[in-house]
Amino acid sequence: MSAGQVQGGVAIVDAHHHLWQLGRGRYPWLQDEYRPASFFLGDYERLRRDYLEAQYAQDTSPVTVLATVHVEAERDRGEAVDETAWLHAQAWRPGMAAAVVAYAPFGKPGCAGLLARQAGFARVRGIRCKPLTAATPGGSVAGRPGSMQDQAWLDDLARLERHELSWDLRVPFWHLREAAEVAAALPGVPIALNHAGLPLDRSEEGLACWRAGMEALADCGNVSVKLSEFGLPGGHWDAQGNRRIVRDVLAIFGHQRAMFGSNLPVSRLSADFGTILGMVCEALPDAAARERVLVGNAAGFYRISVPKPARTGLSKVHQSRPN
Repeated sequence: MSAGQVQGGVAIVDAHHHLWQLGRGRYPWLQDEYRPASFFLGDYERLRRDYLEAQYAQDTSPVTVLATVHVEAERDRGEAVDETAWLHAQAWRPGMAAAVVAYAPFGKPGCAGLLARQAGFARVRGIRCKPLTAATPGGSVAGRPGSMQDQAWLDDLARLERHELSWDLRVPFWHLREAAEVAAALPGVPIALNHAGLPLDRSEEGLACWRAGMEALADCGNVSVKLSEFGLPGGHWDAQGNRRIVRDVLAIFGHQRAMFGSNLPVSRLSADFGTILGMVCEALPDAAARERVLVGNAAGFYRISVPKPARTGLSKVHQSRPN
């Protein structure tokens, strides 16, 4: 299957997407704090409207979506539990937001209590709290509050194990080796690295730094990786370079620890869903690898029940289609 040619027989568990309803909550980055110059993909005006199940179904209509993982959408941090409650209150189609990655403020007062509240929701499987990171590869925030060396931040991250929750890790590639140190120190916390480690610098030097970090993380058995968001600054889509990234990720982590994520709707700034999924499918060598990367690994990591026949492509649990 070539990139951009996704056939209707393909089934997925989408390991990473977002939904929002701007009239039902405050999303600063989409509303009053809109700052297109600061966003890594450039101007995101197109995202500043509701993105709900109907829009997601239209975007993914070429494939069968068995289940999805909703990742917190940076709703106002005072509304973190409200976002989780909203996701649980909707009458979604079967499989939609079957697992939820919520937010909790690591290192901040009251985190332990808020984390316990998030863990009490039936479909919450993990937490995403982005650590403080340097703006450029040459910078350092080591030891500052909120960084991956901040003991208060690390203590809250460690609480995930007692709640049986995973951590969605999102850092730029120049922090991957630091993240590997954290992962090695917390072997009981399953970790999902977002967006293939964000290899935004495609120079040989940049890719060498990215690969070193990816290899360090792959040495930690508790780390899996999401094949998601391959867009570059300004929304540029580098087809050849992205194919290389996918193949490198699979070579480093293996098919057993990689899972496909659409990152909808953000990914639409760079490419359509079919192009992204087609590129990933093109790199998978056989049906067994495809089943693991597109369905099984995400279902296992996020503890989603997908009926056995659907896992083998014999029946459909949820067919995405436009409303």
